[in-house]
Amino acid sequence: MSPTVPARATSAAAGRAAAAGPETAGPETAAVRSAAPSTVLDPAVGENSGGTVAGGPGTPSPGGPRRRFLSPRTTPPAGRRRPTRWGVVAASAAALFFAVALVWPAALSPRDPLALDLTAALQAPGLAHWFGTDEAGRDLFARVVWGTRDSLAIGFGATLVSMTTALVLGSLAALAPRWLAGAVDRLIEVLLAFPTLLLALLLVAVIGPSAVSSMIAVGIGTAPGYARMIRGQVLSVRRSGYVEAAVALGHPRRSVLARHVVPNAVRPLVAVVALSIGQSIVWASSLSFLGLGVAPPSSEWGALLEAGRTYVTHGWWLTVIPGLVIAALALTTTTLGKALQDSLERGER
Repeated sequence: MSPTVPARATSAAAGRAAAAGPETAGPETAAVRSAAPSTVLDPAVGENSGGTVAGGPGTPSPGGPRRRFLSPRTTPPAGRRRPTRWGVVAASAAALFFAVALVWPAALSPRDPLALDLTAALQAPGLAHWFGTDEAGRDLFARVVWGTRDSLAIGFGATLVSMTTALVLGSLAALAPRWLAGAVDRLIEVLLAFPTLLLALLLVAVIGPSAVSSMIAVGIGTAPGYARMIRGQVLSVRRSGYVEAAVALGHPRRSVLARHVVPNAVRPLVAVVALSIGQSIVWASSLSFLGLGVAPPSSEWGALLEAGRTYVTHGWWLTVIPGLVIAALALTTTTLGKALQDSLERGER
């Protein structure tokens, strides 16, 4: 049996052996080499395996189970799911339907949405009337199709009011003098303290119920959140290198703001506009359902909901179908908006 070699002596002798080379290694060095466990770097693992080599490089180390590298993450993180391809295709088909209903509603439904037929009142959905009829015998499918124009007009108008107000407030909060920026920032915080629907209800109560008042109320009600978003974008772009370079080259302040700051701050919000259209239609329909929006006999979807509320027990289609159409439009704009946002982010990379 060979004598035991202390750990320090073993490491020292191994160092002398490495410096001396294989030709000058003596019997003590050979004994140390045979006694000291050799630790290798496993190329399959990429780190120290911690075991002794018994049968050469092809023998697995007995120091423990091998660890393998995990494959890189290929799925988006939780909470940020990208729309699937089929989801985008379905949303595009729905958007095409709504676009045709907006531009040429007679191509989808040649019936008059206001034509009365008391003999066909409150008929359930069927072949003659796809969405059924209301209490006056009017075809619900025709009313939904022709009401697309009113609902989308309110949605686009409210989005225009919202984005214009948000752009003004957000730019002032980021670029105005300190006293004015502070006052605008406090105003945005006060408006954010009110829920969107409550703020819209207060504005409609002051202005009066109508389609225009719904646009203004919903637009101002949704503007504070977008104003805070625009403020952050403007501050981020203002500190970027190309803006500082333009200032250093002596360009006028107004030119820098108009050509560099505002356009680059607004560009990422293109996808937000698509999301805002669906949300605005939902809020405007809520006002109409509460009796503070567009009044009957208009075919606006919220007005259809409000008119069918009385017959919900024996005419369920009068409320369910317009509600599903509103949800479908909101889902369509949300899906397309997220797909557009992902496309813009990939382009920026």
